[in-house]
Amino acid sequence: ELGWMESIPHLDGPPSPLEFYREWVSPNKPCIIQNAISHWPALKKWTSAYLREVIGPKVVSVAVTPNGYADAVFQDRFVMPEERQMPFMDFLDIVEKKVTSPNVFYVQKQCSNLTEEFPELVCDVQPDIPWMSEALGKKPDAVNFWLGESAAVTSLHKDHYENLYCVISGEKHFLLHPPSDRPFIPYELYQPATYHVSEDGSFEIVDEKSADKVPWIPLDPLNPNLEQYPEYAQAKPLRCTVKAGEMLYLPSLWFHHVQQSHGCIAVNYWYDMEYDLKYSYYQLLDCLTKSVKVL
Repeated sequence: ELGWMESIPHLDGPPSPLEFYREWVSPNKPCIIQNAISHWPALKKWTSAYLREVIGPKVVSVAVTPNGYADAVFQDRFVMPEERQMPFMDFLDIVEKKVTSPNVFYVQKQCSNLTEEFPELVCDVQPDIPWMSEALGKKPDAVNFWLGESAAVTSLHKDHYENLYCVISGEKHFLLHPPSDRPFIPYELYQPATYHVSEDGSFEIVDEKSADKVPWIPLDPLNPNLEQYPEYAQAKPLRCTVKAGEMLYLPSLWFHHVQQSHGCIAVNYWYDMEYDLKYSYYQLLDCLTKSVKVL
């Protein structure tokens, strides 16, 4: 019951840096913040027509999969998407269904792609979130731009970042687990692999033979196989929907699974977590979980 929440709280506006650190970052609790990005030009400007005009023919990285699952367990592999380089306007044609494709497309490259690939859009948002930067005493490590189809799903995982996830248009649907649910969430080691497109347009899965095995969660929290993973029945998922103009504070080490409405646009800010007592607590829990499994 440590830190258990029955639902994700909503804040009417952005808190002060001290309040945010004291009430949310330090206790590692998520919240949805309203009216924190209402002044961003992006909320009104980022239509398909605007994006087509500003970015249009520019070649960008797009994750392409046959099933919508990038970076997920499939056929006993940890399979990463094909990273396709394509003109942004061709990608928009697919999202707007002007062009049909059997595959699923998602702009989701998480290496600060907003600043690296889409610098034309930075002036419509912010390079950082000032009250968060002051609360943590640092700038974000990465600012990411997300746009994709409703079939694109983010499999259950966790990150070592304090995450501010801002929805510009559409909706994001999050299923969350606190770090304390770690004993009930299965991890396995998987051979990493990548989707490659064959000459006939079909996908094949090609092993990254020189890469180390990747620890990942094989369970689908939307349809968990409780016969295979009975411990998951004791976990306590929290669900929330983040709407356009809202910001989700997703604390470090929280497990999250993400779905979205079609054509949803979002920007998120990753601030590196502090490797403090919370991290030590999680590492202890992780080690104990693995030890019990061996026994």
